[in-house]
Amino acid sequence: MIAWRKVRQMTGIRDVAHIIIVGNEKGGAGKSTVSMHVATALARMGHKVGAIDLDLRQKTFGRYLENRQSFCEREGVQLPVPEYRDLPQVDSAELAEGENIYDRRLSMAVTSLEASCDFILIDCPGSHTRLSQVAHTLADTLITPMNDSFIDFDLLARIDPDSNKILGPSVYSEMVWNARQLRAQAGLKPIDWVVLRNRLGAQAMHNKKKIGDALTELSRRIGFRVAPGFSERVIFRELFPRGLTLLDLKDIGVKSAMNISNVAARQELRDLMKELALPGVEIDF
Repeated sequence: MIAWRKVRQMTGIRDVAHIIIVGNEKGGAGKSTVSMHVATALARMGHKVGAIDLDLRQKTFGRYLENRQSFCEREGVQLPVPEYRDLPQVDSAELAEGENIYDRRLSMAVTSLEASCDFILIDCPGSHTRLSQVAHTLADTLITPMNDSFIDFDLLARIDPDSNKILGPSVYSEMVWNARQLRAQAGLKPIDWVVLRNRLGAQAMHNKKKIGDALTELSRRIGFRVAPGFSERVIFRELFPRGLTLLDLKDIGVKSAMNISNVAARQELRDLMKELALPGVEIDF
């Protein structure tokens, strides 16, 4: 997969799509919500966006996009919809000796989108899988949403319970490190890794500060940027069945679109998109 990506970059025919991976080996961190909002925000700003869901069982991101398409057809409205791809089926007899079938399926899905897309957003499952591991090596930008708790922090680093001193990187950080090494060996650009503090509470609790301090220290040691994500809001749970995002509410005439909570949530999305600093993206919402 890495060699294929390098060849694609060297063709000179066109710039390859910028690949955004949303990954975290723990479920419940808001990956699919982040994926949907980033992908549709880019589409709203005029970019061609491809989308892939690597959680082959739950497919929450894929279902979100399916709900969006159904809503548009049912209500007769036009909203920007990223171009979604399921992983194609592959006959094992077609594989080269030693080739992994999941590598081939992912490569085919990405290749089918690269010719027409500026960005490809890939949502990874909340567990360690071969697909997720390979996808991380393709990341130009890696977004890791995490709940603001030391349970989620434990995936990034081990910490001393008494002194709060960081003892060393944990399983997910080690996987990202391996992905970075493979990219470096292939001569690809480094991964821009952004850790997203998601589902933040409104109150400035002591635990919240401790996690912030720990993330700041760890970011210097293993090389990621820390960005604020979305606060815990009911609106996110209400949007999924219709496939909507915060940016759609005014367009479809939702009366609560401009209430204080929704305006604040919209600003959080704007802040996130600015912090990602994706190439060629100018925030216009």
